[in-house]
Amino acid sequence: MILEQFDESAAEKADAAMVVAPPSNFGMVDTGVYRSGFPDPASFGFLRGLGLRSVVYLCPEPYMETNAEFLKAEGIRLFQFGIEGNKDPNVSIPVDAIMGALRVILDVRNHPVLIHCKRGKHRTGCLVGCFRKLQNWCLSSVFEEYHRYAAGKSRLSDLKFIESFDVNCMTDCLLRLIYHYHGCLQKSKRLAYSER
Repeated sequence: MILEQFDESAAEKADAAMVVAPPSNFGMVDTGVYRSGFPDPASFGFLRGLGLRSVVYLCPEPYMETNAEFLKAEGIRLFQFGIEGNKDPNVSIPVDAIMGALRVILDVRNHPVLIHCKRGKHRTGCLVGCFRKLQNWCLSSVFEEYHRYAAGKSRLSDLKFIESFDVNCMTDCLLRLIYHYHGCLQKSKRLAYSER
């Protein structure tokens, strides 16, 4: 009887070692697009299972060495857009950084892609909010998703940024992607350019 308990305990320990945990504040944004807080080594197994090609990192600090080694070992590209974390309502997120990150996310050659900052709340929330506007989500749904991931720490400046983000500034990027993927036919090329 004691031997059976020992075997059962050993099996439980083996199962516990196989458990994979997602990074904090993890969620699926769209097919091949994920969001989270900063991944720790305990979440590397989970991330490996996603088969990531790219990571969009939204903080200005250098990427942690253990994480950089994991990305290198897995052949995952790192795109860094250094957006300062800021609680000051008078300081806005740089539009150029958001547009650059959106270009990476919109290009399916980078999928599957993980977007993250430190906690996966504000900077990530702003980027995902702008992505949702490109997907034609209504603003109330965009804000509801932002609030859910901000977990009671929503920032009015972030919501104002999302609301004022002009999706038309991404038109050229979208047309280039359409041209790239559907441009093999002359008719497709003419259609993509004539819709400007």
